[in-house]
Amino acid sequence: MKRKLVVLSGAGMSADSGLKTFRDADGLWEGHDVMEVATPQGFARQPALVLDFYNQRRRQLLVAEPNAGHRALASLESVFEVQVITQNVDDLHERAGSKQVLHLHGELLKARSTGPQREVFPWKGDIRLGDRCRAGFQLRPHIVWFGEEVPLLPEAANLASQAEIMIIVGTSMQVYPAASLVHFKPPGAPLYFIDPAPQVSPGQFDALEIIAERAAVGLPILAGRLGHTGHGSSGPRR
Repeated sequence: MKRKLVVLSGAGMSADSGLKTFRDADGLWEGHDVMEVATPQGFARQPALVLDFYNQRRRQLLVAEPNAGHRALASLESVFEVQVITQNVDDLHERAGSKQVLHLHGELLKARSTGPQREVFPWKGDIRLGDRCRAGFQLRPHIVWFGEEVPLLPEAANLASQAEIMIIVGTSMQVYPAASLVHFKPPGAPLYFIDPAPQVSPGQFDALEIIAERAAVGLPILAGRLGHTGHGSSGPRR
């Protein structure tokens, strides 16, 4: 039976595919205050602006490609049972070949009804004012905005609790509740943290190894090691 490898990925994972992160410059995301475009209140005030913002992100995603980090993770499925838990709303993990991907913060290529049933639809085009579900409610991006509940968090916590190896990549571990998932890792399970400017330190978590590289560089390195051993038994190195 394959060992369970759980991956928590963040915006730095997609940055290497050219998708910008909202934390790059003073809380601005593509020139917009995140509170304007990533909150229910912003959508209520300026729905056309918010829809246009995500329409642009969706067009950007459709021409982006998975990077070497995405492909390295997908390659590990030949050795491990890999479960990806991502804070990203793109589909680059899936396009690289990852089979089990849980999207904590929603999916850009889906639309959701603003009605009480919260119906979700596949959606690759623009969402416009007047686009409605069958019950007549306006559609919105299928994104978990700031201030909204994260409905898949309990499922993600359960998956993290089963990890025999955990990789955290492309996330500062500053965004909660997603950052809390590391605390569900079983004691002693190897933990690999990949980030070019890591905001964790040796000894902060048990069995921790820090790889101070971008996702597209650090993941192929780690995948080569784990894939070669089949279990990562060399243990953490600090």
